[in-house]
Amino acid sequence: MILDEVTSESGATGQGNMQIGNGRTCLIGLLGKGIQRSKSPAMHQHEADALGLRCVYQLIDLNVLGLSLDDLPRILQSAELMGFAGLNVTHPCKQAVIPLLDELSEEARTIGAVNTIQLKAGKRCGFNTDAYGFAESFRRGLPDAPLSRVLQIGAGGAGAATAYALLKLGAQSLCLFDTQADRATALASNLQGTFGSARIRVTNDLASEVAQAQGVVHATPVGTLEHPGMPLPATLLRRDLWIAEVVYFPLETGLLRAARAAGCRTLDGGGMAVFQAAAAFEIFTGLKADGARMMRLFDSIPGD
Repeated sequence: MILDEVTSESGATGQGNMQIGNGRTCLIGLLGKGIQRSKSPAMHQHEADALGLRCVYQLIDLNVLGLSLDDLPRILQSAELMGFAGLNVTHPCKQAVIPLLDELSEEARTIGAVNTIQLKAGKRCGFNTDAYGFAESFRRGLPDAPLSRVLQIGAGGAGAATAYALLKLGAQSLCLFDTQADRATALASNLQGTFGSARIRVTNDLASEVAQAQGVVHATPVGTLEHPGMPLPATLLRRDLWIAEVVYFPLETGLLRAARAAGCRTLDGGGMAVFQAAAAFEIFTGLKADGARMMRLFDSIPGD
């Protein structure tokens, strides 16, 4: 159904990492919608080549295949039968896949979203490497950014990971805003169980919170090629704000462009994409990925 090329090459099912010729091959997929421009295949395949491993990476695009979230059980079963070592997971599947998994890492359970599924020994194990990816990117790109008062826009799968990362990084007051208010409330409640109620709250007054914040994290699809636009009015931006973005197609979103014009310090979504991929690569292969090498490749791939 999904991977005719891989099944014809591998000739085996349910093995994950398999022997081909004198070496190993690792079958990996990316599951989501609108993912044809993803840099994940190039990053994983290039890193595998550098480490002497062959990687076959398949896009499982629900839009292209004409499938929906209702088809997730069939997709996971197909991936197991075809011998995938695992799947990267992106919008809109990060939360929907959870009931279909056997085990969750502590981070994935706390965050309530999965972006990496390891298929091994007949088990489906869910991980979240987005939180690590964002935290590592933030440490490198905004190393001394103040975290006393942070506003986050978006409380979906990516937002759950960035909120967790911000609290781990030391955010003292994290305010969540989402156009679906119940989603922000649910995420806040979930994270309060780990981090306490004093550090996390929800707002429906975006303008007021931006005015009081030291930094803003944007964690929705707004600004992608499929969802153009701005998550907040440019008039709310001011010079002493830092702005962090999770979108990386395009790498410079309308929000980042407006923020730079306003004099804000900014962080694009590229670092999160690279470092989450490096952590996922290690889960799939058992090999240590070189994040700096993956970043160089990421930067060399043309983007829109």
